[in-house]
Amino acid sequence: MAGNPDTGISVLEQVTPLARQINCLDIDRIADVCVKSIPGLVGMSFASLYILDETNNMLHLYKHNHPFPINKIVSLSQTPTPPMVMATRSKEFILVGDIDTHKKPVIKRSQRVFAENYQTKNCAIVPLICQDRVVGVLNLADKVDGDRFASGDIALIELFSQLVGASIGNIKLFEKIQRQATMDGLTGLANHRTFYELLEKELWRARRYGGRISLIMVDVDDLKKTNDAHGHRAGDKVIREISRRIKECIRQIDTAARYGGDEFAVILINTSLSDAAVVAQRMVDAVAGSPIVWNKEQICLSISVGLGQYDADTTPEDITSRSDQALYTAKQAGKNTVRIFEPATGRR
Repeated sequence: MAGNPDTGISVLEQVTPLARQINCLDIDRIADVCVKSIPGLVGMSFASLYILDETNNMLHLYKHNHPFPINKIVSLSQTPTPPMVMATRSKEFILVGDIDTHKKPVIKRSQRVFAENYQTKNCAIVPLICQDRVVGVLNLADKVDGDRFASGDIALIELFSQLVGASIGNIKLFEKIQRQATMDGLTGLANHRTFYELLEKELWRARRYGGRISLIMVDVDDLKKTNDAHGHRAGDKVIREISRRIKECIRQIDTAARYGGDEFAVILINTSLSDAAVVAQRMVDAVAGSPIVWNKEQICLSISVGLGQYDADTTPEDITSRSDQALYTAKQAGKNTVRIFEPATGRR
């Protein structure tokens, strides 16, 4: 770890600015260090950074410097097990001097799809860990001098794996906090504040590009009776289940929000009033289609729905108020039904 003899720069002088660059919430900046700077520091030609998607158990390629194709997605459940998956599962990095003779673990040719593209047989497969959880993998391949890893190389790889792992973990935590700030904690839908922000955004889009907005307001029928008879935890389960069924009835481009305690709001993009009515009826049918079970007792579910379609110059408050009026009409009509807001002028 004496540094670069050609420039007289010590390793510490090279590591310190890189450590500062890594210590940030900018994943692109971190990835640049991983594929552009770290390989040269430890004498490797190639680097690739994968980020772990814990929800889908997948490693996704984020950045690399290879001049040839490499895997863009690696499943943690695929067989034969790739070295990256081995490192992820064990949480220990794998240093390979000769991949053909490496024993712990044995890495078969069938596990190396792009083996013919590399000039040497050495590599480092480094799980990136934050608070004992793997957040990604950094791969380094083709040592420039063809030698095995020196103790100095290993120390640098360990150092950077910790720094990069901590920073990626911080980014994931930051993103999680940001998502939580926009979501309702019980249902996972957009919260009240986010709903109005998105409604304002869609109104601006409609004013600029033309179009109208359809808004559905939903109220859970007889939630108080459920709370009184079974307790508030049962009521929470009702809200969660109804929110799930509502979300299943809309497209990804639409927005479902928890508007209040037992009320939901749904923004439908580029949807005619007749199509919005179809969606609303689908929600009513989906909710009423099957009861939930609480403490071995069945709880029947139903919702009342009001909707309308609005010009781009309508205010967010008027939009929600008018669909709420239609919702009130649905309640008055006996619940478990849909009503459409009808302006006094007869226009929709």
